[in-house]
Amino acid sequence: MSRHDQRGAFTLTETIVAVGLVFVVAGLGAPAVHRAREAARASACASNLRQLAFAAIAYAEENGGEFPWAMRWGKSGMECWDYVSNGRTARPGLLWSFVPGLDPGRVLQCPSYLEGPSNSPGDPYTGYNYNSSYVGKCEGDSGSRKRPARLVQIKYPDRTALFGDGQYASGANKFMRSPVREKAYDGSGESTRLAGTQGFRHRGRTNVAFADGHVESFGQPFVKGGKGETAPGCGFVSPDNSLYAGR
Repeated sequence: MSRHDQRGAFTLTETIVAVGLVFVVAGLGAPAVHRAREAARASACASNLRQLAFAAIAYAEENGGEFPWAMRWGKSGMECWDYVSNGRTARPGLLWSFVPGLDPGRVLQCPSYLEGPSNSPGDPYTGYNYNSSYVGKCEGDSGSRKRPARLVQIKYPDRTALFGDGQYASGANKFMRSPVREKAYDGSGESTRLAGTQGFRHRGRTNVAFADGHVESFGQPFVKGGKGETAPGCGFVSPDNSLYAGR
């Protein structure tokens, strides 16, 4: 080996140091890559929710100004905003024909919530829920309001939550509930309120689409105390009903 070749070669120690530096740099880069991927998923989630909000508005404009039902009973089973289910199989629900694009099923799925139990028997699970306390209506719930809200009844659409990252102790949920029960609007039970919470799964934040179509990210889950505490990482986007009722 020539003197020039000897000067250009790596010694064993130099090789070990170089390999070690590669692993250190890779280790330092992994958290950044993870953060970037989660930021992309959170952005895709916000886009999905925005499309759902505009789909609900389009539905209302074509149905006498009335927002879609959260759930009602029909000849084919339980008809919900996302799916129609007979307890065994499911088919597209009330909003599907109003969601733009070729794959509404993708829009119904939060990219950060890809595994979990279904919303109800026979349904594919999704990661989103719909304001069933003040906008949609679950048929059979008590309370003086008998039908979904109308567009003209939403006084402050920029402060009225429409869709969000739904999650509770048992997994997915598709009926968003406000933290405090008000029988004039929604007489469902206390356990339903705890099942209607939001999942703060985007690095501790949750996305919410409002009735004017814009999407916001919230970072602090408000949790009701008492019996049946909400699951870790789940809660409400306001300590009262203000962001659900548009007050």
